[in-house]
This record gives sequence, structure tokens and C-alpha cells, in this order.
Amino acid sequence: MARIELWNGDICDLEVDAIVSPAATSLWMSTGIAGEIKRAGGDAVEFAALRQAPVALGDAIVTPAGNLAARVVIHAVSLERDRRTNGPAIEQAARNAMARARELNLGSIAFPALGTGIGGFPLDDAARIAVTAVRDELPASPSIEHVIFALRGAAAYEAFARALSDGEPAPSRPVLQADAWQSVGPGRPAGVTADADAPRGHTADTDRAGRPTDEPGR
Repeated sequence: MARIELWNGDICDLEVDAIVSPAATSLWMSTGIAGEIKRAGGDAVEFAALRQAPVALGDAIVTPAGNLAARVVIHAVSLERDRRTNGPAIEQAARNAMARARELNLGSIAFPALGTGIGGFPLDDAARIAVTAVRDELPASPSIEHVIFALRGAAAYEAFARALSDGEPAPSRPVLQADAWQSVGPGRPAGVTADADAPRGHTADTDRAGRPTDEPGR
């Protein structure tokens, strides 16, 4: 059963198989989340991406992760050259990121809130599009057991919580009992339960058809 989790923190810290970097068609990693991934992973990540440029809007390519804890970086091309975006571009980029993870037989992948930083796309719409795309791709991706949306701040967290709960009001903090959820934090492998005082994430389980189950994440 695949688990979808929200985590409020830096995507660069996650020890997962792949982290997704928002990319423009040129694949330069100069600003936003991509710039942070470059600074944490090293210039080699950007150089490996640029060797595959240019890339069509909505596509995704894979590079080594450099100094990051992740195994690879998936560059999801959700931004035009002018760094603007739209709903179809976000959806296709998310789907192709899942496709690259599937092709590499990866077990875990972390997404940022694609399109909502320098792209300026509304959080609620971006969350709904990304969550729907990921859920739609999970049945065709049997190797992927854990998807994390790594978010910054309460507004992004709550937008993605609403998308995961299909529009129900989002809590301002996790509401599951301590033994019913897991957290992912710096230097901690995905799926390992955190200490009681570590930053905690809100988890949601789905079946392979992408439907939420009644069983709390664990």
C-alpha cells in the first residue's frame, strides 16, 4: 500500500530515493527550490541537468543527487523560460516525475509544491493538481511505496491537507495519535518512526487506486 505524507520542512534534508526539483525548460538551477537543491547537492547536479537541456514543458529528467541524502534528483519541468506556469504544466510535470521514478524502480519520492514559488500558481489549485496526478500514477507504479510532499509553512501544509482530504477542512496540526503517524526529518530514512520531540508529519494512506483508506498511516 502506498503512503502519501505531508512534511513541513526542507526537501533537501530528506533521505528518500528521489527528490523532485521544479525546473524551467532551460534546466538552470538558479533560484527558488531548485537553487536550494543546487546549493545543497553541489554544482554537479546542475551540470548534469544542463547536459540534457532544453527540455519540453511538462517533461522530467533525472540526474545524480550529488551531496544530497537522496539517490537522484528528478527535474520536473513545470516552468516556462519566463518562470511562469499553468495547471496543465504542473500536472504533466508531476506525472512525468512519477514516470521517471517508476522507470528506475524507486521506492520513495519527495515533491515540493510545484509551481507555487517563483511560478506564482495558487496553492490550493497546485495542491489539488499535484495530489490528483500522484494518486492517478500510483496504480501503475508498484515500486513506489512512499510519496512525501515537502512543504514550507502552514498555508502550503493546509492546502495539501485539503487536497488529500478531498476538500475537508485541514487541521492546523496533525490530529492522528502518536502511534498512528510517522515523520521524516533530516538524516532520517523515510518510513522510520521519529523520536517524540522530532518534527512530525501528517500522513495519509492510499490504496493502489489512489483512494484514501480508513486505516491511519503507520
